[in-house]
Amino acid sequence: MPIQPIRLFGDPVLLTPAAAVVDFDKELRTLVADLIDTMHDAPGAGLAAPQIGVGLRVFVWDIDETLGHLINPSLDLSDEMQEGEEGCLSFPALSYETPRSFRAIAKGWNMHGEPITVEGTELLARALQHETDHLDGILFIDRLSAEDRKLAMKEIRESEWFGLAKEIGSEPTIKVSPHSILGSGL
Repeated sequence: MPIQPIRLFGDPVLLTPAAAVVDFDKELRTLVADLIDTMHDAPGAGLAAPQIGVGLRVFVWDIDETLGHLINPSLDLSDEMQEGEEGCLSFPALSYETPRSFRAIAKGWNMHGEPITVEGTELLARALQHETDHLDGILFIDRLSAEDRKLAMKEIRESEWFGLAKEIGSEPTIKVSPHSILGSGL
C-alpha cells in the first residue's frame, strides 16, 4: 500500500474531531493498510487516520511486536497514573514526559466490523490513549503541564519543520463569502 505524508502540527485536521466509521468496506481496509505502512516507514509506534489527513476514527499501533488496529474506539482508563516520555509523528523530534493512565481498556471494531477489546498497560496503554486523543482532536502537548507546554511550543517554533504545513498547502485557507454581510461583521 502507498505510504502517505504525515500531517504536521499546524494542520487543522489534527485539531478536528474525527467522524465515526460507518462503512466497513474495502476502502476502510485500504486505509488501515496505508496507516500501517506509513507508521512502519516513519518509523512510529502508532498512527491515527487524521495524521494522514483522513478524518475518520481509525488508528493502528505496533507495540512490543504486536500489530493492531482499532476503529471507533472508546476507552476505560485506570485511576493509576504513569509518567513517561512521549512523542508524536506529527511533532518530529519532540518528546516530553506526559502523564497517562497506567492501564487502558479500548473497545471498538476491527476493519471487518467485528467487535474487539484491547487491554494494555504501560506503553500499550499510552499508545491507546495517545491515538484515541488524535481522533478527538487532542494532541499530546495538550496533556503537558503549563510549564512543559510553554517549553514545547518554544521548541516547536524553533524547529526546522514548523511552518511546513503552510509550504505544502495544508494550512487553512481563508475564503471571503460572495454574499453580502449587510453590515453585520467586519
